[in-house]
Amino acid sequence: MPSETSPGGEPSRPIRSWARSSPGTHLWLAVIAVTSLVLALSPDGFDTYLLHRNSSNLHQLAHHPVRALLASAFWIQDPGALLFYAVLFELFHAPVERWLGTPRWLFTVATAHVVATLVSQQVVLFAITHHDVPRSMAHVVDIGVSYGLAASVGILTYRLHGVLRWLYLAGAVAFFLAPLLADRTYTDLGHALSLAVGLACYPLTRHPDGAGPDGKPFAPERRSGAH
Repeated sequence: MPSETSPGGEPSRPIRSWARSSPGTHLWLAVIAVTSLVLALSPDGFDTYLLHRNSSNLHQLAHHPVRALLASAFWIQDPGALLFYAVLFELFHAPVERWLGTPRWLFTVATAHVVATLVSQQVVLFAITHHDVPRSMAHVVDIGVSYGLAASVGILTYRLHGVLRWLYLAGAVAFFLAPLLADRTYTDLGHALSLAVGLACYPLTRHPDGAGPDGKPFAPERRSGAH
């Protein structure tokens, strides 16, 4: 028996359809859910060990650079924040992946994650060398998905048009630049760099995978909310 479809031609299972339209986003989120569960169920002390082992801090980058860069993108420090990150993934990663296609989206967020991590940790090394911060900063927990999110926030600018694009861009720049100017932490620097990487990936938006035959994007889909 043929499956039922909605009037718009989409499968009658909207959640499955949504997930399949941005598989990378939801696979990434699923892995984060698993690692968050592992953290939540870990005994005291072991959770700290896991976070340090999967960090992309100076110590881990020096000894296990590939593992550090890859693993750090699949953990969040507070398992209780999983729902919050899930909302952010749906607001930013999923629309970008559906618009650009998985390869271009993945290139954008992966590049931002690597660039922001390496540059920000180089700043930490410089500060340690010049005795501006303690040497223990080489072992600080540096994990999370926020660098990739900042990149998606940046490239999503080009999905908007007219005044809305400039208002969105101004809000994004203010959101990521204000903490950098106020606190000047390596994490704030990483966020600002990731936003810049997302904005620099404009050429990837010229002919996105979600474009029609004439090269023009399809009409933007309605979203349930805004961040």
